Amino acid sequence: MTLLDLLHLMRKHLKVVIALPIVCAVAMGIFSFAVMPNSYTSDTTFYVLSQQSNQNNASSAVSDLNAGQMIANDIATLANSDFVLQDSAQSLGMQSLSGYKVSVTSATNSRVITLSVTGKDAQGSADVANAVANSISKIAKDSMGVDGFNIIDAAKTPTAPSGPNRVLYTAVAFLAGLFVAIAGIVLIDMLNTKIRDAEDAEETLGIPVVGRMPTMKAGR
Repeated sequence: MTLLDLLHLMRKHLKVVIALPIVCAVAMGIFSFAVMPNSYTSDTTFYVLSQQSNQNNASSAVSDLNAGQMIANDIATLANSDFVLQDSAQSLGMQSLSGYKVSVTSATNSRVITLSVTGKDAQGSADVANAVANSISKIAKDSMGVDGFNIIDAAKTPTAPSGPNRVLYTAVAFLAGLFVAIAGIVLIDMLNTKIRDAEDAEETLGIPVVGRMPTMKAGR
């Protein structure tokens, strides 16, 4: 099937090609606004300072930066450990943090770490982020040889939801509906074995068409 044939099919079934994507987009829009709850993300940043930072020469500064990066990676792993999550939950009087997603990011050339918590409650996300940061701070100082663990920005209650991205979901649903519509009409056309014109007759029978019989109106 050539592109021209596809365009001809789409024009022939134009109502389906237009209606199905719109129906899918509207359905997803209604579902996302009516069913999907808002999610809120709260961030806190902190600075990791290793015990070697009291030296002032250049080599110790480079060594301290490398050590700080390794500590940052360790803390990123520690943030999602069962011990930290359970300790944070207990400090907030909660059974668990199952409704919250904790993620940690750190730049490769910096000891500043960003901890993000996403949940369905705005205030809860901020409280959990601060609790996790405090729990990591205690463990880092007691068990990891970290001399300084300074929270730069405490988590604040987000004023606007961070998700879900309803516009993106609606756009994807529209494109999916368009794909299904085109795939459907192409499949139906491929399964249709009726002879619809002279070209189909020649291709099916293997003989040339030598004449055509016009369609006569009723009563004539």
